[in-house]
Amino acid sequence: MTLGRIVTSICLQRFVCRATSSNTFRYQQNLVFKVTNVRFLSEHRITKNIEFISNDRQVVVNNNTVQCMKESSNRPLIVLLSWLLCKRKHIMKFAKLYMERDFDVLTVSISPWQLMWPVQGSRITAADLLTFLHKNTNYQHVVLHGFSVGGYMWGEVLDLIHSDQKKYNHVIDRIAGQVWDSAVDVNELSIGTPRAVFPTNAMLQSVLQKYLEYHMKAFYKQSTQYYVRSSQLFHTTPVRAPALLLLSDTDPIGTVTSNTRAHDSWQSLGIKTYQKVFKGSPHVGHFQMYPKEYVAELYAFLDKLQFVQNKEKIRARL
Repeated sequence: MTLGRIVTSICLQRFVCRATSSNTFRYQQNLVFKVTNVRFLSEHRITKNIEFISNDRQVVVNNNTVQCMKESSNRPLIVLLSWLLCKRKHIMKFAKLYMERDFDVLTVSISPWQLMWPVQGSRITAADLLTFLHKNTNYQHVVLHGFSVGGYMWGEVLDLIHSDQKKYNHVIDRIAGQVWDSAVDVNELSIGTPRAVFPTNAMLQSVLQKYLEYHMKAFYKQSTQYYVRSSQLFHTTPVRAPALLLLSDTDPIGTVTSNTRAHDSWQSLGIKTYQKVFKGSPHVGHFQMYPKEYVAELYAFLDKLQFVQNKEKIRARL
């Protein structure tokens, strides 16, 4: 067995074990109702990588058309682009921040294997996300909130939009704001992926990092060209909605340098771009380490976008 097959196998096994233990990718074909804080939620698994959640339990997504069968009452949509191997309970903490402001939620995730092989993996998820946004035009106000490799995922969506601008430009026009937490650029992928897959094993991190560096050189056509293209589109985005960058001064994965490069690029395009640098917080760990400060930054940004609902709950958070 080649080194590539061994590493891919390890990543896949690691992904399956963690996903199974956390119930992150539970396949749900029918509408499910659950009680969370004494509220009924409408939860619908659109694909294994995309889940729709609403406070309105009457909102149903048609499996065949991927369209909401009961349109929301002018509620905005938040698209949460998860980090690698994100547990559902963790992304739900962010979902609740938005549901308290009457957002409907779409969570999007990819596995390490899907990241390593974009054609059979991440690009398919990007196409599924674009299809949902394209068909559900009732969401006239869409906000993006991406974590870590979520920035790469959105770059893949932008590439698909670019391939048929006439058809998909209305998706760009409906994006009202974008939040990027610990965004990772192509140069940090080989550093960030091993830490996500093997968070407590330095030896396996080193093995996977060396393989990924080889992988990106050996499989340029199959993988690396998509990383580079995504990075280019992320920095020269056609989205002109205001942006908030959340990062740490000590993060070796979503570095200050790469995030500042995105900040400066967007500013030059006329995009109102805000940046908050947290002290010493880990990668995608700003909310956990500074919950009140994080929420204050996020809600202040949403206020700039004129999304102001449920003021009593917002005060309680702060």
